[in-house]
Amino acid sequence: MNKPRRDLTEGSIAKNIWYLALPMMAGNLLQNAFSIVDMKFVGKLGPSAIAAVSISGIVLGILLVVIIGIYMGTTAIVARYIGAKQQAEAENAAMQSLILGGFCYAIIVFAGYPLAASILGVLGAGEDVIAQGVGYIRIMFLGSFTMILSVVLASVLRAAGDAVTPLKILVLSTMVNIALDPLLIFGYWGFPRLGVAGSALATVIARGIGAFILLCIFLRGRTIIKLNITALKLDFSMMWRIVKLGVFASLQAVLRNVSGIVLMPIIAGYGTSAIAAYGICMRLQMVVMMPAFGLAGAVSTLVGQNLGANKPHRAEKTAWITVAIGSAIMTLLGIAYIVFARGVIGFFNAEHGIVNTGVVYMRIVAGTYGFIGLAIIFGRAFNGAGDTVSPMIMTFIGFIGLRISLSFLFSSVFGLNGVWFAIAVSTIIGGLMSAFWFNTGRWKLKQV
Repeated sequence: MNKPRRDLTEGSIAKNIWYLALPMMAGNLLQNAFSIVDMKFVGKLGPSAIAAVSISGIVLGILLVVIIGIYMGTTAIVARYIGAKQQAEAENAAMQSLILGGFCYAIIVFAGYPLAASILGVLGAGEDVIAQGVGYIRIMFLGSFTMILSVVLASVLRAAGDAVTPLKILVLSTMVNIALDPLLIFGYWGFPRLGVAGSALATVIARGIGAFILLCIFLRGRTIIKLNITALKLDFSMMWRIVKLGVFASLQAVLRNVSGIVLMPIIAGYGTSAIAAYGICMRLQMVVMMPAFGLAGAVSTLVGQNLGANKPHRAEKTAWITVAIGSAIMTLLGIAYIVFARGVIGFFNAEHGIVNTGVVYMRIVAGTYGFIGLAIIFGRAFNGAGDTVSPMIMTFIGFIGLRISLSFLFSSVFGLNGVWFAIAVSTIIGGLMSAFWFNTGRWKLKQV
């Protein structure tokens, strides 16, 4: 029987947080370093290309909805079983999550592929943006199984307490992605010049390589949790448990993407430069969020395992320590963005309108990044405990009830800057709501 390499329900809480968080943070920072490099390559194709990738990112939120749902449900269940020392049940949950991923992939391809152009049009993209974005989205849809497979397998390992193996695979796939980007985007060394679509193809190929290696490692029993294909069976009861937990986590992602979908036409009304600036700022904001996501991934596993080991007070203390670390990091990075906004944005595209718009966004929004840390880390603590309903409700209030309504209201008074003010206000309120609800302690009573 495989055993966890480290008992995360014992010993120093701070050491356990960093034991999991550092590899996750490194992986997240690596992914977003690539995201920046990718945007830099795409930026050389012009504002329309940047806008195409930015709007396509909203559409690809569909993929995130599926992946996040399976990821959260699987993490909560596997972490609980590992904490309770129930290895066989943890391995069964991992196998059923992969089967669910296969079902979801079929739905994504058949539903999303033929509607790519129509969706971009609804989001307010012009003909030049649609022309470049359609190929990008379709390739990502077709290759989405590589993303689903790699994310689910990595989430299983992290829930079991191994954050190092996923990091190693991510390093490899990211290096492959960076190497393929210029070849497929610009057609160097005899490769086809695919433009924006080349960026998508490079991502799919790199993800595919990483997913294949991860799967081989699992099947050979070289991980904490082993997958045995010869004993494969459909466990609809376990699938339903994953779905019940994951569906509300997915709805969180749906609500965030609905917010983005509604905001995009408002922003698009101010021109292609506004869309491009917003896309760049979102990429930069994701860089700031990566340390918080790493810490949040750690707290999800730690809360789940400690609750499985019947140590709720240790789970609570773990979450508060993690939040303090994450919010401090995000606040400092937000200040750095405010100070160096013009140079950072200009790195992607030096066009006057894009830089000026992006600088204003940073000056209004970057100061609220610490509150994003509250929402992200407490949200993952809820999810790790099996409470996916509460963060979904708070997401609805913050992103739909506040962000959208305030964007319409403030933009009528302040123009485009009003949208930035709406994002800042809703971010602050969302973070405070998360802290208040966590402090009630009701999440400790959830069963998975």
